[in-house]
Amino acid sequence: MADSFATRARLDVNGRSYVYSSLAKLGTRFDIARLPYSMKILLENLLRHEDGGITVGRDHIEAVAGWNPQAEPATEIAFMPARVVLQDFTGVPCVVDLAAMRDAVVKLGGKASQINPLIPSELVIDHSVQVDVFGRADALDINGRIEFERNAERYGFLRWGQEALRNFKVVPPNTGIVHQVNLEHLARVVMEREVDGETWAFPDTVFGTDSHTTMINGIGVLGWGVGGIEAEAAMLGQPSSMLIPQVVGFRLGGRLPEGATATDLVLTVTQMLRKHGVVGKFVEFFGDGLQHLPLADRATIANMAPEYGATCGIFPIDAESLAYLRLSGRSAEQIALVEAYAKAQGLWHDAATPAAAYSATLELDLATVRPSLAGPKRPQDRVLLGDVQANFAANLGPLVAHRAPRTSGAIEDLNAEGGGQHQAPQLAAKPRAQIRIRDVDAELADGAVVIAAITSCTNTSNPAVMLGAGLLARNAVAKGLTAAPWVKTSLGPGSLVVTDYLEKAGVMADLEQLGFFVVGYGCTTCIGNSGPLPDEVSKGIAEHDLVVASVLSGNRNFEGRIHAEVKANYLASPPLVVAYAIAGTVDIDLTRDPLGHDGNGDPVYLRDIWPSNKEIGDTIAATVGPELFAQNYADVFKGDARWNAIASPAGESFAWDPASTYIKDPPYFDGMTMDVGHIADIHGARVLGLFGDSITTDHISPAGNIRKDSPAGRYLQARGVQPADFNSYGSRRGNDDVMVRGTFANIRIKNLMFGGEEGGNTLYFGADAAPEKLAIYDAAMKYKAGGVPLVVLAGKEYGTGSSRDWAAKGTHLLGVKAVIAESFERIHRSNLVGMGVLPLQFLPGDNPQALGLDGSERIDITGLDDGRARHATVTAHRHDGTSLVFQADVLLLTPKEVEYFRHGGLLQYVLRQLAARHVG
Repeated sequence: MADSFATRARLDVNGRSYVYSSLAKLGTRFDIARLPYSMKILLENLLRHEDGGITVGRDHIEAVAGWNPQAEPATEIAFMPARVVLQDFTGVPCVVDLAAMRDAVVKLGGKASQINPLIPSELVIDHSVQVDVFGRADALDINGRIEFERNAERYGFLRWGQEALRNFKVVPPNTGIVHQVNLEHLARVVMEREVDGETWAFPDTVFGTDSHTTMINGIGVLGWGVGGIEAEAAMLGQPSSMLIPQVVGFRLGGRLPEGATATDLVLTVTQMLRKHGVVGKFVEFFGDGLQHLPLADRATIANMAPEYGATCGIFPIDAESLAYLRLSGRSAEQIALVEAYAKAQGLWHDAATPAAAYSATLELDLATVRPSLAGPKRPQDRVLLGDVQANFAANLGPLVAHRAPRTSGAIEDLNAEGGGQHQAPQLAAKPRAQIRIRDVDAELADGAVVIAAITSCTNTSNPAVMLGAGLLARNAVAKGLTAAPWVKTSLGPGSLVVTDYLEKAGVMADLEQLGFFVVGYGCTTCIGNSGPLPDEVSKGIAEHDLVVASVLSGNRNFEGRIHAEVKANYLASPPLVVAYAIAGTVDIDLTRDPLGHDGNGDPVYLRDIWPSNKEIGDTIAATVGPELFAQNYADVFKGDARWNAIASPAGESFAWDPASTYIKDPPYFDGMTMDVGHIADIHGARVLGLFGDSITTDHISPAGNIRKDSPAGRYLQARGVQPADFNSYGSRRGNDDVMVRGTFANIRIKNLMFGGEEGGNTLYFGADAAPEKLAIYDAAMKYKAGGVPLVVLAGKEYGTGSSRDWAAKGTHLLGVKAVIAESFERIHRSNLVGMGVLPLQFLPGDNPQALGLDGSERIDITGLDDGRARHATVTAHRHDGTSLVFQADVLLLTPKEVEYFRHGGLLQYVLRQLAARHVG
């Protein structure tokens, strides 16, 4: 550590002496007090890693210390997170890459043992459980058994990693969702580490391989989601290059009104910030409203930073942070360290905290928040509860616009003797499916809610909304209400603690009576692991071409994500999920129409069963305590009998099984030498895909079901895997042969070469023959065989959604050399660079449509100048012999990214550095 500003200091707490880099000492030369909380953390990170300019120099520290809130991001700095947290969908390919790097570094002259995480790296298995069984008491056990049967190879591989890799721990299945486990247990808030015989204290900062890593911002920990590639680099000690960001301040005032939940608040915040525009920026929350905002509510807001587009959405450390640390069972010593360090560093927030300077400031009076949902296909599209019915009709376009007004909204009592019909409010002119399900005759119509899921990290971490759902269920059951029979109900708590306090409050039985049995502890419906619909429901949807809905307490509702048969997906608070399960349709106004009728035939409205804020608060106080956290996290890394029975190989290097369809040695390092190339121009490329706006990572690399007639499905069947055993794309991310075939294979993706047609197809332009319609994978392989490079053309917000490294890995393996888009999501752009795929951005006003591109062109990209150029020339050669020439920005944003790209990707760069260190 260079310490050119002499900031080294000591902090005595708990009878121990800690070394730290003092921001107060730097404050004698710079106005540190005016810096936002998040910028102070970045500044400390630079001070502690100053090395004379190799990675961090005086100029970097001065740039952050003298930060100009209005300056456009232009100065590159290096950020070194204190730890990494992974979930298993993205974590498995990370460990696969580490295993492959162990083999590769040996071939380059190094040692396998060189490849280890150098910082704490913890993986939580939470994305593999599917809702195969629901609505019954044994759903948790059966889904768990199926999960282990499906994922035995993956879990055995992770057990190998847990034993073979240093600084790597695994939280076994059926523990909880990664972000909630991170919040409740893994987060330190202030870290300590032995360095050269001294104990250093410093802020807990984190990279996570899930975009919702930002949930940890709610407790004052700076962290955000990165692709697996960037996470691996951090694990291996490589700094992450970033531009000093702008910071948007968000002032909160007042308190939430009666009937409004944290979910309603976060949907409001998401809409406001999306409208303002915060992509690539930090968002920081402050104001008097924080005193009325429990930690769980803060975490809910922080969780959805990817949905409002920010890198992070952070709250400062204050008294509420300490109260949560006590509640969640952290030690008194750790809490004392957090408080002492935060106050010493000026990271503590209270009424006397000086106002920070921000790049822009937004304000929200919490009292104005109203019950809301978001949908039907984007989380930022907030709709007031009373407007959902109209929103559904409007978004269905020609499918519903021509129909007659809806018929009566009455719902007949399902408890009537003889099990009479349960009818949802209908759009009258649409044919309805007559089905018999659970011994009840029913009608399915457009708008029928076929999935109602209390799922995902956003809300299942929050006692207020979870107990609110339980209390609403209790009140509904008391009125004789039941869920509509066609609704697939599920409860996927974020941790074991949630089940304990629901049971302690006495509301679990009421949730179960409405069908909300625990189906698993993990990210289920929100990630696409919703499982199959009942056969009768699927048949009714297909035969009558019905447009049905899901209502889930998640954070993502992109097209094709929740379920292939469900086209309208709404995000809602857990209590509203329960309400819509009872209503059975989104074609209803829950602010005016009855949910159903009680035993006397009287209408029951949502307002009749909604619990008061006081009742929810009193229930939390009586049920949620430190003992619940202590008992559930006592042996968090140990696992149950199923986990410990999984067989796993031993040894420094992993023994790859060539017969495995789950875990495979990837081809990224095939033929790799110590020689570094240069960034060459691209000539004669064909367009693999021509896409519009908002192409998500779910479109590029789906996580859900594998269709048997898809390239991936055909591959698995050729390897002897039956469709019933396909599992999901997410679970097979350790096998590149499956994943490359799944790239651009989302059933809802629209390649504009075919107008509005859905499906992962493209036009293949051979040398002489007429264009041929093929699956994108099949066309890419034909192009690759002919030595033809590929490009992708797209509109705005390309790569939004989850931080899915396979969206970049698959693009690379298909042979795509460049993606030209109007704008990129931050993580996906970084991932493309990390895999050696060049991101280019159309100049303002340009896009494929404005330029008249139709995908039939041959593309040249020139003027790259070995990565030094900020602009490239793109020449599109049309089949009629004419050409179109336009400019595009080269989005290699930092010198480090240029260096990664020269090496062919980030992992290749790291490998060569490690191998050279050993050989040298």
